[in-house]
Amino acid sequence: MTRRIRVATEIPAPPGVVWADIRQIERHVEWMQDAVAITFTTPQHEGEGTAFDCATRVGPIRLTDRMIVTEWSGEHALGIRHVGLVTGSGRFTLVPVGSGSTQFSWEEELVFPWWMGGGFGALIGGVVLGRLWRRNLRNLRDRFV
Repeated sequence: MTRRIRVATEIPAPPGVVWADIRQIERHVEWMQDAVAITFTTPQHEGEGTAFDCATRVGPIRLTDRMIVTEWSGEHALGIRHVGLVTGSGRFTLVPVGSGSTQFSWEEELVFPWWMGGGFGALIGGVVLGRLWRRNLRNLRDRFV
């Protein structure tokens, strides 16, 4: 079953400064509590077509989340496609707001496999991941405070 999750925060830095941080995919483990390690599977580490494995841990569940960058719009958006056990797509969006801040949105549409509980797993997973990702965005925001 498919589950859409969206979280957002305002970061006290302009989009260019936020982009300079998030474009370094290997550093996402510094602010994403569920991301344990990132290993690139392509020679490139930036731009569309970049592929990587993210060792992920959510409570007792551990898996490798395989991703491919599908969108690389400097200072505006970073999109990915999940191609591992959990499939779907995700997108970070950066929008300038106020005087020098960024509205940072994170949206994912994930398909959970039957062995993760199907529809029930998607429902529970959406709640758990929503909470976790809101915390991740607080961690990201705190990098700029």
